[in-house]
Amino acid sequence: MVAPWTRFYSNSCCLCCHVRTGTILLGVWYLIINAVVLLILLSALADPDQYHFSSSELGGDFEFMDDANMCIAIAISLLMILICAMATYGAYKQHAAWIIPFFCYQIFDFALNTLVAITILVYPNSIQEYIRQLPPNFPYKDDIMAVNPTCLVLIILLFISIMLTFKGYLISCVWNCYRYINGRNSSDVLVYVTSNDTTVLLPPYDEAPANGAAKEPPPPYVSA
Repeated sequence: MVAPWTRFYSNSCCLCCHVRTGTILLGVWYLIINAVVLLILLSALADPDQYHFSSSELGGDFEFMDDANMCIAIAISLLMILICAMATYGAYKQHAAWIIPFFCYQIFDFALNTLVAITILVYPNSIQEYIRQLPPNFPYKDDIMAVNPTCLVLIILLFISIMLTFKGYLISCVWNCYRYINGRNSSDVLVYVTSNDTTVLLPPYDEAPANGAAKEPPPPYVSA
């Protein structure tokens, strides 16, 4: 009997590459994005006037980014760089435990986007209220406000659905990579069966050849 969830297990992902290669590429891509974000935040922290917006420009009585929020954003970027580097290293060196933090981040990100979609579906008027709170000079604000509220909600939900589908596919790729590395490491473990005066070394399980012929297992090593 095969568990129902095993049918979704595959060693290949997009572009017909292996899940291990896909996880490495995904980790490097996230690593680059977070490194760029970190550089922007560090430059903004070093030169606050360059990224400072007055209250009249924002249409409110608050600052765009103060020092406390900037430090929190930098700490989050550093944490994300560490998590992405761990996933890349774990997939490259075939250490399954190093991939778990990145997988947990993907689950958290997917759940957060799902909550956003549910909020928009339950409270569709929240989109219009959020757009009204944007600064007056926000690009295309008037054009967005002119769109029918129902059409605007449908467009946003369609966009979020496509994004969630893509994120779910990436989660499955990372999970399959984790299972592949776990299975590969488990198959390399040699099993010893010991009796009173005999020790038998059982060989690891090898997959059958592609032509379907049965492969003769090597004889066990027996020592008195």
